[in-house]
Amino acid sequence: MTCEPQGPDPAVRDVVAGWLGPVRVVAVHSRGSTGTGVWQVRAADGTLAAVRRYRDVDGRFGRELAAHTEVLDDLTGQDRFPRLLGADREQRLLALGWLPGRPAEDHPAAERPETYRQAGMLLARLHATGSRVDGDWEAAQDARTLALLDDDHRIAPAAVAALRRAIAAHEHPPVRVVPTHGDFVPRRWLLDDAGQLRVVGFGRYGWRPPVAELARLDARELTGRADLRAAVVEGYGADPFHGPTWRRARLREAVRTAVRAYRAGARALEARGHRLIDAALADAAAAAPAAAC
Repeated sequence: MTCEPQGPDPAVRDVVAGWLGPVRVVAVHSRGSTGTGVWQVRAADGTLAAVRRYRDVDGRFGRELAAHTEVLDDLTGQDRFPRLLGADREQRLLALGWLPGRPAEDHPAAERPETYRQAGMLLARLHATGSRVDGDWEAAQDARTLALLDDDHRIAPAAVAALRRAIAAHEHPPVRVVPTHGDFVPRRWLLDDAGQLRVVGFGRYGWRPPVAELARLDARELTGRADLRAAVVEGYGADPFHGPTWRRARLREAVRTAVRAYRAGARALEARGHRLIDAALADAAAAAPAAAC
Protein backbone atom coordinates (compact mmCIF):
# COMPACT_ATOMS: atom_id res chain seq x y z
CA MET A 1 0.00 0.00 0.00
CA THR A 2 1.54 3.30 -1.10
CA CYS A 3 0.57 6.26 1.05
CA GLU A 4 1.34 9.87 1.84
CA PRO A 5 3.28 10.82 5.00
CA GLN A 6 0.01 11.38 6.86
CA GLY A 7 -1.25 7.96 5.80
CA PRO A 8 -2.02 4.98 8.04
CA ASP A 9 0.70 3.04 9.82
CA PRO A 10 1.86 -0.41 8.61
CA ALA A 11 -0.49 -2.35 10.89
CA VAL A 12 -3.48 -0.52 9.43
CA ARG A 13 -2.19 -0.92 5.88
CA ASP A 14 -1.88 -4.67 6.36
CA VAL A 15 -5.44 -5.01 7.64
CA VAL A 16 -6.86 -2.91 4.80
CA ALA A 17 -4.94 -4.95 2.22
CA GLY A 18 -6.60 -8.07 3.60
CA TRP A 19 -10.00 -6.58 2.84
CA LEU A 20 -9.44 -4.71 -0.41
CA GLY A 21 -6.15 -5.94 -1.81
CA PRO A 22 -3.45 -3.42 -2.72
CA VAL A 23 -4.68 0.16 -2.42
CA ARG A 24 -3.25 3.64 -2.68
CA VAL A 25 -4.18 6.69 -0.65
CA VAL A 26 -6.07 9.26 -2.71
CA ALA A 27 -6.67 11.87 -0.01
CA VAL A 28 -6.32 12.41 3.73
CA HIS A 29 -9.39 13.64 5.62
CA SER A 30 -8.22 13.15 9.21
CA ARG A 31 -9.42 15.67 11.77
CA GLY A 32 -7.26 16.53 14.73
CA SER A 33 -10.34 17.64 16.68
CA THR A 34 -11.71 14.10 16.84
CA GLY A 35 -8.51 12.07 16.79
CA THR A 36 -9.97 9.87 14.05
CA GLY A 37 -7.74 9.05 11.08
CA VAL A 38 -9.63 9.12 7.77
CA TRP A 39 -8.14 8.21 4.40
CA GLN A 40 -9.74 7.92 0.99
CA VAL A 41 -8.18 4.95 -0.79
CA ARG A 42 -8.53 3.31 -4.19
CA ALA A 43 -8.21 -0.45 -4.69
CA ALA A 44 -6.70 -2.06 -7.77
CA ASP A 45 -10.17 -2.78 -9.16
CA GLY A 46 -11.12 0.90 -8.86
CA THR A 47 -13.14 0.59 -5.66
CA LEU A 48 -13.06 3.78 -3.60
CA ALA A 49 -13.24 3.40 0.16
CA ALA A 50 -13.01 5.48 3.30
CA VAL A 51 -10.65 3.95 5.86
CA ARG A 52 -11.34 5.22 9.37
CA ARG A 53 -9.26 4.54 12.46
CA TYR A 54 -10.80 5.64 15.75
CA ARG A 55 -9.15 6.61 18.99
CA ASP A 56 -10.10 4.42 21.95
CA VAL A 57 -11.62 6.90 24.39
CA ASP A 58 -14.97 8.10 23.03
CA GLY A 59 -16.84 4.95 21.98
CA ARG A 60 -17.43 6.14 18.42
CA PHE A 61 -15.94 3.04 16.82
CA GLY A 62 -18.31 0.70 18.66
CA ARG A 63 -21.35 2.82 17.87
CA GLU A 64 -20.48 3.18 14.19
CA LEU A 65 -19.87 -0.55 13.87
CA ALA A 66 -23.17 -1.28 15.64
CA ALA A 67 -24.98 0.98 13.18
CA HIS A 68 -23.64 -1.06 10.28
CA THR A 69 -24.26 -4.47 11.78
CA GLU A 70 -27.71 -3.64 13.18
CA VAL A 71 -29.38 -1.50 10.53
CA LEU A 72 -27.28 -0.01 7.73
CA ASP A 73 -26.83 -3.27 5.85
CA ASP A 74 -30.56 -3.02 5.06
CA LEU A 75 -30.17 0.49 3.64
CA THR A 76 -26.91 0.50 1.70
CA GLY A 77 -28.50 -0.69 -1.54
CA GLN A 78 -30.02 2.77 -1.88
CA ASP A 79 -26.57 4.41 -2.23
CA ARG A 80 -27.58 6.97 0.41
CA PHE A 81 -25.81 5.39 3.40
CA PRO A 82 -22.24 4.05 3.77
CA ARG A 83 -21.56 0.35 3.10
CA LEU A 84 -19.30 -1.62 5.44
CA LEU A 85 -16.37 -3.27 3.62
CA GLY A 86 -14.32 -4.39 6.60
CA ALA A 87 -13.98 -3.99 10.37
CA ASP A 88 -11.23 -4.78 12.87
CA ARG A 89 -12.09 -4.35 16.55
CA GLU A 90 -8.51 -4.65 17.78
CA GLN A 91 -7.32 -1.84 15.50
CA ARG A 92 -10.62 0.10 15.86
CA LEU A 93 -10.64 0.23 12.09
CA LEU A 94 -13.44 0.44 9.52
CA ALA A 95 -13.42 0.45 5.73
CA LEU A 96 -16.55 1.94 4.20
CA GLY A 97 -17.65 2.34 0.62
CA TRP A 98 -16.87 5.88 -0.51
CA LEU A 99 -19.91 8.12 -1.00
CA PRO A 100 -19.68 11.07 -3.40
CA GLY A 101 -20.36 14.64 -2.38
CA ARG A 102 -19.14 17.24 0.04
CA PRO A 103 -20.45 18.21 3.49
CA ALA A 104 -23.81 19.91 3.11
CA GLU A 105 -22.80 22.69 5.49
CA ASP A 106 -20.30 23.84 2.83
CA HIS A 107 -22.61 23.36 -0.17
CA PRO A 108 -24.57 26.13 -1.95
CA ALA A 109 -27.73 24.03 -1.56
CA ALA A 110 -27.29 23.71 2.21
CA GLU A 111 -30.31 25.86 3.07
CA ARG A 112 -32.65 24.81 0.29
CA PRO A 113 -35.89 23.13 1.38
CA GLU A 114 -35.21 20.25 -1.04
CA THR A 115 -32.09 19.37 0.94
CA TYR A 116 -34.15 19.14 4.12
CA ARG A 117 -36.92 17.21 2.40
CA GLN A 118 -34.34 14.57 1.46
CA ALA A 119 -32.96 14.66 5.00
CA GLY A 120 -36.41 13.95 6.41
CA MET A 121 -36.91 11.12 3.91
CA LEU A 122 -33.60 9.44 4.78
CA LEU A 123 -34.21 9.87 8.49
CA ALA A 124 -37.59 8.17 8.12
CA ARG A 125 -35.91 5.23 6.35
CA LEU A 126 -33.38 4.90 9.17
CA HIS A 127 -36.02 5.14 11.89
CA ALA A 128 -38.15 2.51 10.14
CA THR A 129 -35.47 -0.18 10.49
CA GLY A 130 -36.45 -1.12 14.05
CA SER A 131 -38.59 -0.28 17.05
CA ARG A 132 -38.86 -1.22 20.71
CA VAL A 133 -40.19 0.22 23.95
CA ASP A 134 -37.96 1.82 26.59
CA GLY A 135 -39.53 2.36 29.99
CA ASP A 136 -36.55 4.22 31.46
CA TRP A 137 -35.67 6.72 28.74
CA GLU A 138 -37.68 9.71 29.93
CA ALA A 139 -36.54 9.56 33.56
CA ALA A 140 -32.91 9.06 32.54
CA GLN A 141 -32.97 12.05 30.20
CA ASP A 142 -34.49 14.30 32.84
CA ALA A 143 -31.78 13.20 35.27
CA ARG A 144 -29.11 14.12 32.72
CA THR A 145 -30.71 17.50 32.13
CA LEU A 146 -30.82 18.26 35.85
CA ALA A 147 -27.14 17.30 36.08
CA LEU A 148 -26.37 19.84 33.35
CA LEU A 149 -28.22 22.51 35.31
CA ASP A 150 -26.05 21.63 38.33
CA ASP A 151 -22.92 22.23 36.24
CA ASP A 152 -21.31 25.54 35.27
CA HIS A 153 -23.29 27.62 32.76
CA ARG A 154 -24.67 31.11 32.18
CA ILE A 155 -28.38 30.31 32.25
CA ALA A 156 -30.19 32.97 34.31
CA PRO A 157 -31.22 31.83 37.82
CA ALA A 158 -34.88 32.55 37.09
CA ALA A 159 -34.71 30.39 33.98
CA VAL A 160 -32.98 27.61 35.92
CA ALA A 161 -35.77 27.67 38.50
CA ALA A 162 -38.40 27.56 35.76
CA LEU A 163 -36.60 24.67 34.06
CA ARG A 164 -36.48 22.70 37.28
CA ARG A 165 -40.22 23.24 37.80
CA ALA A 166 -40.96 22.18 34.24
CA ILE A 167 -38.83 19.05 34.56
CA ALA A 168 -40.43 18.18 37.91
CA ALA A 169 -43.80 18.24 36.12
CA HIS A 170 -42.67 15.81 33.42
CA GLU A 171 -44.29 12.42 33.28
CA HIS A 172 -42.10 9.46 32.40
CA PRO A 173 -44.13 7.09 30.23
CA PRO A 174 -42.60 4.25 28.25
CA VAL A 175 -41.57 5.53 24.83
CA ARG A 176 -40.90 3.99 21.43
CA VAL A 177 -37.21 4.08 20.54
CA VAL A 178 -35.73 3.50 17.10
CA PRO A 179 -32.27 3.36 15.52
CA THR A 180 -31.03 6.95 15.34
CA HIS A 181 -28.01 8.66 13.82
CA GLY A 182 -27.29 10.74 16.91
CA ASP A 183 -25.77 13.76 15.13
CA PHE A 184 -28.14 14.29 12.23
CA VAL A 185 -27.06 17.77 11.12
CA PRO A 186 -25.64 19.12 7.83
CA ARG A 187 -22.01 18.38 8.69
CA ARG A 188 -22.99 14.68 8.57
CA TRP A 189 -24.74 15.00 5.21
CA LEU A 190 -23.09 14.89 1.80
CA LEU A 191 -24.48 16.66 -1.25
CA ASP A 192 -23.27 15.78 -4.73
CA ASP A 193 -23.33 18.04 -7.78
CA ALA A 194 -26.86 16.89 -8.63
CA GLY A 195 -28.11 17.84 -5.17
CA GLN A 196 -28.58 14.25 -3.98
CA LEU A 197 -28.17 13.86 -0.23
CA ARG A 198 -26.30 11.07 1.57
CA VAL A 199 -25.71 10.45 5.28
CA VAL A 200 -22.40 9.57 6.96
CA GLY A 201 -20.80 9.68 10.41
CA PHE A 202 -22.67 7.22 12.64
CA GLY A 203 -20.33 7.57 15.63
CA ARG A 204 -23.24 8.63 17.87
CA TYR A 205 -25.62 5.92 16.71
CA GLY A 206 -28.05 4.59 19.30
CA TRP A 207 -31.65 3.71 20.10
CA ARG A 208 -33.62 6.84 20.98
CA PRO A 209 -37.11 8.26 20.46
CA PRO A 210 -37.38 9.88 17.03
CA VAL A 211 -38.06 13.26 18.62
CA ALA A 212 -34.70 13.19 20.42
CA GLU A 213 -32.95 13.16 17.06
CA LEU A 214 -35.25 15.77 15.57
CA ALA A 215 -34.88 18.07 18.58
CA ARG A 216 -31.15 18.33 17.89
CA LEU A 217 -31.76 19.12 14.22
CA ASP A 218 -34.43 21.65 15.17
CA ALA A 219 -32.17 23.39 17.70
CA ARG A 220 -29.24 23.61 15.29
CA GLU A 221 -30.88 24.29 11.94
CA LEU A 222 -34.66 24.77 11.93
CA THR A 223 -35.25 27.53 14.48
CA GLY A 224 -36.81 30.45 12.64
CA ARG A 225 -36.95 28.50 9.38
CA ALA A 226 -40.53 27.35 8.97
CA ASP A 227 -39.77 26.45 5.35
CA LEU A 228 -37.02 24.01 6.32
CA ARG A 229 -39.08 22.48 9.11
CA ALA A 230 -41.98 21.97 6.69
CA ALA A 231 -39.58 20.31 4.25
CA VAL A 232 -38.38 17.90 6.94
CA VAL A 233 -42.00 17.03 7.78
CA GLU A 234 -42.77 16.43 4.10
CA GLY A 235 -39.82 14.09 3.70
CA TYR A 236 -40.31 12.36 7.03
CA GLY A 237 -43.97 11.67 6.28
CA ALA A 238 -45.23 12.77 9.71
CA ASP A 239 -45.09 15.86 11.91
CA PRO A 240 -43.15 15.08 15.10
CA PHE A 241 -42.89 18.73 16.17
CA HIS A 242 -45.78 18.75 18.61
CA GLY A 243 -47.15 16.94 21.66
CA PRO A 244 -45.79 16.33 25.16
CA THR A 245 -42.97 14.01 24.09
CA TRP A 246 -41.74 16.68 21.69
CA ARG A 247 -41.96 19.42 24.33
CA ARG A 248 -39.89 17.40 26.77
CA ALA A 249 -37.26 16.63 24.13
CA ARG A 250 -37.16 20.26 23.00
CA LEU A 251 -36.58 21.54 26.53
CA ARG A 252 -33.77 19.05 27.19
CA GLU A 253 -32.06 19.88 23.92
CA ALA A 254 -32.25 23.60 24.70
CA VAL A 255 -30.46 23.05 28.01
CA ARG A 256 -27.85 20.81 26.37
CA THR A 257 -27.21 23.40 23.69
CA ALA A 258 -26.69 26.24 26.16
CA VAL A 259 -24.53 24.32 28.63
CA ARG A 260 -22.31 22.51 26.14
CA ALA A 261 -21.83 25.64 24.03
CA TYR A 262 -20.72 27.46 27.19
CA ARG A 263 -18.18 24.71 27.90
CA ALA A 264 -16.86 24.97 24.34
CA GLY A 265 -16.72 28.76 24.34
CA ALA A 266 -19.15 28.90 21.41
CA ARG A 267 -20.84 32.17 22.29
CA ALA A 268 -23.22 32.37 19.33
CA LEU A 269 -24.47 28.82 19.89
CA GLU A 270 -24.76 29.48 23.61
CA ALA A 271 -26.94 32.52 22.93
CA ARG A 272 -29.09 30.40 20.66
CA GLY A 273 -29.41 27.86 23.48
CA HIS A 274 -30.69 30.59 25.80
CA ARG A 275 -33.29 31.61 23.22
CA LEU A 276 -34.30 27.98 22.81
CA ILE A 277 -34.74 27.70 26.58
CA ASP A 278 -37.05 30.72 26.60
CA ALA A 279 -39.09 29.25 23.75
CA ALA A 280 -39.26 25.80 25.35
CA LEU A 281 -40.37 27.24 28.68
CA ALA A 282 -43.05 29.33 26.97
CA ASP A 283 -44.25 26.26 25.09
CA ALA A 284 -44.34 24.19 28.28
CA ALA A 285 -46.24 26.90 30.15
CA ALA A 286 -48.81 27.25 27.38
CA ALA A 287 -49.43 23.51 27.33
CA ALA A 288 -49.39 22.96 31.10
CA PRO A 289 -53.14 23.28 31.83
CA ALA A 290 -54.00 20.57 29.31
CA ALA A 291 -50.80 18.53 29.44
CA ALA A 292 -51.29 14.83 28.94
CA CYS A 293 -48.95 11.99 28.06
